[in-house]
Amino acid sequence: MVVIQKYIRVNERIRCPEVRVIGPNSEQLGVVVIKRALELAQESELDLVEVAPTATPPVCRIMDFSKYKYDQEKKERRVKRSQHVAQLKQIRIKPHIDENDFQIKLRQAVSFLEKKDKVKINLFFRGREVAYKDLGQKVLDRFIEEIAPHGQVEKPSVMEGRVMSVMIAPLADKQ
Repeated sequence: MVVIQKYIRVNERIRCPEVRVIGPNSEQLGVVVIKRALELAQESELDLVEVAPTATPPVCRIMDFSKYKYDQEKKERRVKRSQHVAQLKQIRIKPHIDENDFQIKLRQAVSFLEKKDKVKINLFFRGREVAYKDLGQKVLDRFIEEIAPHGQVEKPSVMEGRVMSVMIAPLADKQ
C-alpha cells in the first residue's frame, strides 16, 4: 500500500549538511552541500524534496512538490478503491424450513459470498425443537453441500445455547 509520509521535508526544512541530489530529469547530481542543492532547485524553478530521509546521506530530488503530492494522493485513492473489507453477513434459518424459503436463503448466501463477504448460518431451535439437534444438523449439512461451489466451511457447526451455527468463507480466487 502507498503511504504518504506525514511530514515530507521540502527546501529550507531539510536540515542535513550534505544530501545526494537527483535532478529534474532523474539524473544523478551526486552528493552536494545543502546550500548548493537549494541553488540548483531554484535555478530549475522547482522544489528540493527529501525522498529518502533514512539514507546516508539523505536523498533529495529536484521536482515540483505540489505535483508530487497530488500524484501520491491519486495513487492512495486508487489503492483504497480497489480494496474490499470482508464483512460478516448472518442468515437465520429454522430446522423445519420450507423448500422455497431454503432456496431463498441459499441464494442470499451465494450473493454474499460472490461479494467476498463471509456468511454465518444460524439455525435457531425453538421450544422443544432443541431435542432434535440431528434434524438441524441435516439442514445445515444440506446448506453446506449446496453452497460448496461458492464457499467453503471456515468454522464447522457449533451449538451455542439454542443456536447451531456454521461459518462459510468465499472461495479463494484462482490465479
